[in-house]
Amino acid sequence: MLKPASQKYRPFPPIHLPDRQWPNRVQTAPPIWCSVDLRDGNQALAVPMNVSQKLELFDALVRCGFKEIEVGFPAASNTEFAFMRRLIEEGRIPDDVSVQVLVQAREDLIERTVESLVGARNAIIHLYNSTSPAQRRIVFGLEKPDIVEMARRGTRWIRERLPRLAGTRVRLEYSPESFSATEVEFSHEICEAVLSEWGATPDNPVILNLPDTVEVAMPNVYADQVEWFINHLRDRDSAIISVHTHNDRGTGVAATELALLAGAQRVEGTLFGNGERTGNLDLITVALNLYMHGIDPGLEFSDLNSLRQVYERCTGMTVHPRHPYSGELVFTAFSGSHQDAIRKGLRAWETSREKLESAFWDIPYLTVDPSDLGREYYEVIRVNSQSGKGGVAYLLETEFGIELPKDMQREFGPIANDEVDRLGREVRGPELREMFWAEYVSRHQPWELLSFETEGRNGNVLCRAQVRQNGVTRQFTGDGNGPIAAFVNALIGGGVPRFEVGHYSEHALGSGETASAIAYIQVRHPDGRTRWGAGVDTSIELASIKAILSALNRS
Repeated sequence: MLKPASQKYRPFPPIHLPDRQWPNRVQTAPPIWCSVDLRDGNQALAVPMNVSQKLELFDALVRCGFKEIEVGFPAASNTEFAFMRRLIEEGRIPDDVSVQVLVQAREDLIERTVESLVGARNAIIHLYNSTSPAQRRIVFGLEKPDIVEMARRGTRWIRERLPRLAGTRVRLEYSPESFSATEVEFSHEICEAVLSEWGATPDNPVILNLPDTVEVAMPNVYADQVEWFINHLRDRDSAIISVHTHNDRGTGVAATELALLAGAQRVEGTLFGNGERTGNLDLITVALNLYMHGIDPGLEFSDLNSLRQVYERCTGMTVHPRHPYSGELVFTAFSGSHQDAIRKGLRAWETSREKLESAFWDIPYLTVDPSDLGREYYEVIRVNSQSGKGGVAYLLETEFGIELPKDMQREFGPIANDEVDRLGREVRGPELREMFWAEYVSRHQPWELLSFETEGRNGNVLCRAQVRQNGVTRQFTGDGNGPIAAFVNALIGGGVPRFEVGHYSEHALGSGETASAIAYIQVRHPDGRTRWGAGVDTSIELASIKAILSALNRS
């Protein structure tokens, strides 16, 4: 990298807007959404979608609730033209959906584009030409009046061909491409010329799309550009202000959200942010950012997993595991403190729902309820060597109904983490259960229960137990105020070093006739050492006895 950078690069000049209003505004309603997946997103693919893939993705976009969908550049290739014709001729476009097509300000391309739209109910013709100083100088070699005339001619060529689209509601969209790098005064001049040429009115407005084609400044500067532009429009009601942001500086979402505060009414973007270079705006992120603030975005993303599968199948792209809302690892926590907070938060939420209280979602580390997006709670916590007891306990409880006592969580958590550290990877619920079973339930050495019987006598319980110790079968007899006390006394009376039960709990595993019970017992030795044990059996009495031997085996 060059030092100092100022020898080669210069800061983008700020917009003079001393009375800017957008910083004090609050977003209260969703914008008009337009998906450009089938054009802008498709253009960015190493292998563009074929017609069948585009049809599948179009249907998915309709299911999401998009009412404006840019379907392609019909004049660019036979595939794009054929796709447009299939949508129309096979009646695939719902009556309330407008198909949008992109075209440059060239008469031959406009001719082919209009031809592709014959028979459509609702269409948006998206005209564009580049306007920035670099584009004017390097690409076109033209001055400002020539660029304005280019936009005027393109608009006129479209307007002259409208009679060929009788029966079609046609709207014009105009983009001064590279708006973000264009002088705001010139962007305003060329857009006013297009409005005049089209004859825009409040009943027939033009969509003025202001692209952040390449992010060249911080998102607040883009918001200033949009607000300045809106403030200077002569007939504001004759235009719908749209934004189309890219992500060159990694702030595409922020730029869009600030532009909405600046007065933009419409947003173009793609699912999951696919697009040229660093991508287009991710429509899902902006929509769900509104949703998490209690604003209905007007789009349906209640099955994000399925939508992601359609997207990946059609485009060949993959969604990053950490992608906001959509990524595989979004609703996960590996950190022990995060896991503990999520677990407690989810329990508090369930309690408030059971009490029929009106509670707002307020779970640590989870901005939205995963189930609203078709995600499952078992996805929330994953276990690796950085996880704590909370995550371990949560997975065991939610996936297998194993409700570890808190002190037992503290004992098993580090044991599980050590094993995960040895494996050097994340573990899933079934593996965690196997670790628990191996550590507690399946421990049969040196003690293993062969039989256990009890009978009541004078208010006490008498027990007879047959236990194998290191391969040798032994008989134990004892009494106490219950089966557990009787067995403990039998063992101690038979020469086992003294110990006492410090904690006992149990619960059912499953339901019905085949349900088992699991018991958890903590034994305390005279030197202060404690160990937990667990036993599983269809009889809660036998599960408790097995839990005692499990604790002794672990001592």
